[in-house]
Amino acid sequence: MVALPFPAENQEKSMSSVAFETRSTLSFEGAVAAAREALQKEGFGVLTEIDVQATLKKKLNVDRDPYLILGACHPPSAHRALSAVPEVGVLLPCNVTVSVENGETVVRAMDPASVMAVIGNPELAPVGEEVGAALRRVVKACAG
Repeated sequence: MVALPFPAENQEKSMSSVAFETRSTLSFEGAVAAAREALQKEGFGVLTEIDVQATLKKKLNVDRDPYLILGACHPPSAHRALSAVPEVGVLLPCNVTVSVENGETVVRAMDPASVMAVIGNPELAPVGEEVGAALRRVVKACAG
């Protein structure tokens, strides 16, 4: 399954078959706040947060631009998916990233429909499509 691109006028697009992205006019901090707010509005909770910049500095003494991974969960959808196919848990939570790349703030969200398609169980398709639509709205809300 391939993620459909967003209209160019909204700056949003499909990065690949596994992610949606937008190049945001917001600062890194502003995009993180917008992502958190949009996720909450869509019914997601943030279960994990990984500060890649800080982790790589600590573990490898590597300097890099800000990069944050938010592990987002939509509980009703997670329950449906896990009830249908327990091994889908290895694909959860849905990751949303906010980063600075070449001086631009970039927000990405996984496309759960394409990722869940790997399992090949038709019961997961509606879950992936519904959660994917919500994550597209999250990315769009972060465009600035």
